[in-house]
Amino acid sequence: MLNCAALMGRLTADPELRHTSGNISVTTFTLAVDRSYVKAGEERKADFIDVVCWRSTADFVTRYFKKGQLVAVQGSIQTRSYTDKEGIKRKAFEIVADNVHFAESKRDSAAAGGMYNPQISERQESAAPSFSNADAGTFEEITAEDDLPF
Repeated sequence: MLNCAALMGRLTADPELRHTSGNISVTTFTLAVDRSYVKAGEERKADFIDVVCWRSTADFVTRYFKKGQLVAVQGSIQTRSYTDKEGIKRKAFEIVADNVHFAESKRDSAAAGGMYNPQISERQESAAPSFSNADAGTFEEITAEDDLPF
């Protein structure tokens, strides 16, 4: 069976660390994930997806991530059923995170003001390192395959 989820979105609130009765760290948070398409004449919509982190991943997330930060989450989809206060049976879908990563630089996070800003929904890329082929004259072309050094 295959159950893999990979998401990138912005935190809608600061994650809060909690502990189970067995003293296991856990946190839940919601990611605002932009949809990949926009209907003509409408603004881009987002889905709000619940994420659960356990143990050291929960400790890491609550220590380093804040509301509005762009994060990448890798994990699996989990469902659970429960009965609400009115006695109605409900089903919850959430991502159980195995890995959570920074998805933007500190500078870009600060530019967003540390809060979700739909104006800055795309990651601002910094200039990539450049490669110069200026020393290409020092290489020698090998024409016959039996002359290859490996």
